[in-house]
Amino acid sequence: MDPYSMCYGGHQFGNWAGQLGDGRAINLGEIINNRNEHWTLQLKGAGATPYSRNADGLAVLRSSIREFLCSEAMHFLGIPTTRALSLVSTGESVVRDMFYDGHPKNEPGAVVCRVSPSFLRFGNFELLTARGETDLLQQLIDFTIRTDFSHMGKPSTTTYLKWFSEVCQTTAEMIVHWMRVGFVHGVMNTDNMSILGLTIDYGPYGWLENFDPDWTPNTTDSHGRRYCYKNQPHIGQWNLLQLANSIYPVINDAAPLQECLNLYNDTFQKGWNEMMAHKLGFTSFEPRTDDRLISELTDILQLVETDMTIFFRNLSRLNITSDKQETTALLSPLLDAYYQPEQLSEEYKIRIGEWLQSYVRRSSREKLSGNDRSDRMNRVNPKYVLRNYIAQLAIDKAEKGDASMVSELLDIFRHPYDEQPENEQFAEKRPEWARNRPGCSMLSCSS
Repeated sequence: MDPYSMCYGGHQFGNWAGQLGDGRAINLGEIINNRNEHWTLQLKGAGATPYSRNADGLAVLRSSIREFLCSEAMHFLGIPTTRALSLVSTGESVVRDMFYDGHPKNEPGAVVCRVSPSFLRFGNFELLTARGETDLLQQLIDFTIRTDFSHMGKPSTTTYLKWFSEVCQTTAEMIVHWMRVGFVHGVMNTDNMSILGLTIDYGPYGWLENFDPDWTPNTTDSHGRRYCYKNQPHIGQWNLLQLANSIYPVINDAAPLQECLNLYNDTFQKGWNEMMAHKLGFTSFEPRTDDRLISELTDILQLVETDMTIFFRNLSRLNITSDKQETTALLSPLLDAYYQPEQLSEEYKIRIGEWLQSYVRRSSREKLSGNDRSDRMNRVNPKYVLRNYIAQLAIDKAEKGDASMVSELLDIFRHPYDEQPENEQFAEKRPEWARNRPGCSMLSCSS
């Protein structure tokens, strides 16, 4: 092995924070597997590094379980992500103040070994520019291109722009996937953005339970909601702008960098339209009708407490053979998605009934059989997502020495689009007891 940690900085909540890490990540080394793939193995929480500042470099079991399960769940959802190879309890206690409220306590420690072709972040490049180390910045860019973007050819100014363009595209594509499944990263600081367009650093993440575009899982973000669900596309571009600023010294031309940032917008918008069309069971996006249909649906989903995952999954059960159905019949397959179905007002029923009639008419033009339509929708609308309360149940058991639920959930989330009747309880709405319980709704950055 040739272990090392990396030095990087970053913008945190929109402000330059200077040098940040790797404060607790140690790369064991790099390997080439039998498919000629390049992988880096990294321990998270194994102890202090030269960049730990005043911290201990350790991690606690609860955050390690969350990262272990979520990175694997995201992979099997088809979302670009770092992977988790192993999770080990250290047997040692780690002191953490979970909610930064002056009540620290001992928690069991753990180490995750995570795997990625590269753990380089936007912040690795930002720090060198902030320090005025342009020669080293160029060396890092050249290394990145030769190692992880070798298909682009030898490093040059032209190659740098092709590289940045690809980073903009892969970042947009990743965030489209986040929006597809209702995932909220929670802390999209530039030091948590992968240069490969991978989801990295699973801290205070969460999935939308009820469809609330303003929701953030991060207690630190509860007032500004900078990193809420609906802001993720905008923040992705803002972070790329900071990366563009950091590589400008080796390009010295703002115009082509701006073109790449514009490409991010185009890539995201096209990806969003296609993704939403597929969630609704359409083979392609038709601007003339689908813009209005999607916009109206996202408005309706916010009117009452509606579980996003269950709503889209159950939409595949809708009978689209006739557009003359009563609202009650159309709404029946969707009732499980409502947290208080008995309180749906007549006004709401009229509005969603009109939408459902429009949706049936649009769906009928696809000329798909019921099974084909259902299969198509169920390949993009998961049945199982790692809701925070489910992860917390596994954490509660593991902290008492029983890791069986971690293994059980890992198996379930390897098949998130399958029905799995024996695991139906893990596809249900968040129970009322979990609405405000710590770890089940919002989380802090503490780990």
